Amino acid sequence: MKWVIGLIIVVGLSLGAWQIHQYWGTFNDKPSGTGEPAPAQADISGDQLPGLPGTLEGPLRTAEEHGAAALREFLAAHGNAIRDPRRAWIELDYVVLAGANDPAEARLVFSKVKARLAPDSPVYNRLKQLEKTYE
Repeated sequence: MKWVIGLIIVVGLSLGAWQIHQYWGTFNDKPSGTGEPAPAQADISGDQLPGLPGTLEGPLRTAEEHGAAALREFLAAHGNAIRDPRRAWIELDYVVLAGANDPAEARLVFSKVKARLAPDSPVYNRLKQLEKTYE
């Protein structure tokens, strides 16, 4: 009889520990209360984002290789065909490239992207990283 009571106590303690562990896990999986998205989005690259038609991949690569002026021309010519979040990513690439030579233009483009971008966008973490430099 003592053996059965001991087994019931051990099983009860084990189930209680499991419930506490599950409850604790709900706190660890949530992002911090700063209003920023979870840090898992930090590893996103521009190539993974939707919004760029396949026919523009080649011209985009060429523009990126030729610098800020070529990327500005690419955005002027094809910007309406590109959708967010990829468009925001490309514009932020332009901001970084243009920031060295034309900081006023970089700030202008950055402010346009910031006004358009929602906090749940996959590009939002990158925007927050660049915010201190281009505001």
